[in-house]
Amino acid sequence: MSMDPKILAFDVFGTVVDWHGSIAAEAKRLSLPVDPNEFAAAWRNGYKPAMAKVRSGTLPWTKIDDLHRMILDDILKTFNITSLSESQIHELNLVWHRLNPWLDTVEGLTKLKSKFTIVTLSNGNLGLLADMAKNAGLPWDLILSAEVFRHYKPDPETYLGVAEIFNVLPEQVMLVAAHKDDLLSANACGLQTAFIERPLEFGPNFSRQDLHREEFTTYHAKDLMDLAAQLNCK
Repeated sequence: MSMDPKILAFDVFGTVVDWHGSIAAEAKRLSLPVDPNEFAAAWRNGYKPAMAKVRSGTLPWTKIDDLHRMILDDILKTFNITSLSESQIHELNLVWHRLNPWLDTVEGLTKLKSKFTIVTLSNGNLGLLADMAKNAGLPWDLILSAEVFRHYKPDPETYLGVAEIFNVLPEQVMLVAAHKDDLLSANACGLQTAFIERPLEFGPNFSRQDLHREEFTTYHAKDLMDLAAQLNCK
C-alpha cells in the first residue's frame, strides 16, 4: 500500500451528498407535474455537456450555479412546467446548495478529519459549497472548487492545484470520489485515489454496474466510515 496521504480531496455531488434524492424530494415538495426521479436525472444529465462547453471554450468561464440555471430552464420546457414564477425558479435552482448528506457522511468526515486535512475538490462553485457545508454540517478544513482554478474536472489543473495549494507532492493528495472517471483522471496526475460505493446515487430505479474494485484505485470503500477504518482513523 502507498504511503498515507496528507490531504484528502473530496468530490462532493454523489460522493458526499445525495443529489438525486434531494432533488427528487424538492420536485415532490413543489408538486411539480413530473416523475421526481426523472426530473432529478434530467437536471443532472445536463451537467457534463454544459461543463464541456466551458472546457472547450464554447462558453466563457461560467459558475455551476449559472450552468444549473441554464439546464433548469431547458428541462422546465422539456417537461412543460409553466406554473413556476421567476422567484420560484430561482429558489428551485438553489436546491443544489441544500443537498442532504448521506447517512455516513458527517461522522465519516469527522473521523477522517482527525487524521488528515479534508478539503472539497468539486466543480460546484464556492458559494454553493459553503452553503451546502453550512446546511449539512460538513466539517471541511478548506473549501476548494473548480472556481479557484478556473478549470473544471477532469482538467489536470484541478487535481494538481490541490497539491500546489498545500505545497505537497501529487501522491500526498488522495481524491475520494464515487465516480471512476474522476478517479482515473486523478490517478493519471499522480494522486492516490479512493472509490466510495454509492449504489443509490442515481436513485432507486437505477442499478449501478460499476461498483467493483479497480486497479487504479488505492482504496475501495463501502462508505466514508469504511474508508476511515481502512485509514486507521480513531
